[in-house]
Amino acid sequence: MRLSGFGRIPVVETCLLRPERLAEVPLALSEAEVIPRGLGRAYGDAAVSARGATVSSLRLDRFLSFDSERGIVEVEPGVSIGRLIDVLLPRGFFPPVVPGTRHVTVGGALACDIHGKDHHRRGAFSRHVLDFDLVLPSGETLTVSRESDDALFRATAGGMGLTGFLTRVRLRLLPVETSWIRADVERTTDFEEALARFVESDADYDYSVAWIDCLARGRHLGRSVLLRGNWAEREAVRQGRPRQGLGLPRLRVPFTAPPGLLSPPAVRAFNAAYYARHPKRATDLLIPYESFFFPLDRVEDWNRLYGPAGFYQYQLVVPEASGPEALRRVLEALSEARAASFLAVLKRFGAAEPGAAPPALSFPRPGYTLALDLPNRGEETLALLRRLDRLVLEAGGRLYLAKDARLDPLSFRRMYPEYDAWLSIRRRVDPEGRLSSSLSRRLEIP
Repeated sequence: MRLSGFGRIPVVETCLLRPERLAEVPLALSEAEVIPRGLGRAYGDAAVSARGATVSSLRLDRFLSFDSERGIVEVEPGVSIGRLIDVLLPRGFFPPVVPGTRHVTVGGALACDIHGKDHHRRGAFSRHVLDFDLVLPSGETLTVSRESDDALFRATAGGMGLTGFLTRVRLRLLPVETSWIRADVERTTDFEEALARFVESDADYDYSVAWIDCLARGRHLGRSVLLRGNWAEREAVRQGRPRQGLGLPRLRVPFTAPPGLLSPPAVRAFNAAYYARHPKRATDLLIPYESFFFPLDRVEDWNRLYGPAGFYQYQLVVPEASGPEALRRVLEALSEARAASFLAVLKRFGAAEPGAAPPALSFPRPGYTLALDLPNRGEETLALLRRLDRLVLEAGGRLYLAKDARLDPLSFRRMYPEYDAWLSIRRRVDPEGRLSSSLSRRLEIP
């Protein structure tokens, strides 16, 4: 069948295998070239294999155990973040790290080592994983923890499915009292002010994120809307006035939009309206968790708005020291090119986990991360992205492989200096290189 990532580029022909029982996974991995796939929310070509088979985890979706006293859940890889929340939030628990959508599997969350609005507090997803079962292409199943095989644990977290097929993940949860977030909203006049607010407020908020107007110019370059919050306690919800959220009503995009719908004038008008509809400052808003964490999930199939050519998501991280200048240059390049990204999100990443080496190919590092959605206009867009690559490399930054669809092998190796160490672990568990995706072939990963 034809498959793609969420950015709908590239679209490839692949053989899709759907094991229904764990015993069928080794047979699925016996194909010459295979890659695991969850709900397909990696934006580029990380979870498709054009030359071989793509192995879906979606029918492996059972809850295996739940320890309410210790706050630990054990699941198969096809359980989604959304289902995890639906089952566990009524019991007083929430996943410790969630991305911007509910539609990500637990297996995909570990393979991409997802991050959220609380990275400055809780780090990436892998920090909260206790252990997992990994089926190798040989058919052998390994139970992996930091204590039993730290190198393989760190190679699998963020390893984009290239070390094996996850069949079980045990995760420590976050206890919460309600399903509401107590949030503050603030507009800033430029991105430097947004960065300053991040630094000032890290100690006060568990979650923080900023939307950036990438088409603003001059003294308003990078003007932003900051959203920061903490879980609300029961008493605050009883005494407060909960709102139905900051976002759109539930919608669905029923067809693929015609080319050019998201033109610079249209996005400029949207950005101006979005910026204006938020108050200069509002505090103690009670917002339902869905609106706070997953606003885009309110618009089903929103990726179709970018038209038949799809779009590139470009997510970068730059170190704290060089970050402000690098981000300014990136925003200037986007503004000059009139690149129409209405989904531009800025977050601050915290320090690495104390006392532990980070996963080799995990994206987050201390500094600032900016995520952009850019309509695919062929060479015009690719030339802009190559220009942004150079700015990121000059600043000592990197791109997120789960969002990438066009990075070149040399830039990838420069961005991820731990690659050689990771490759040695991959060769240990997959010496024949049978685990292979369109991404790994594009980046020339043997």
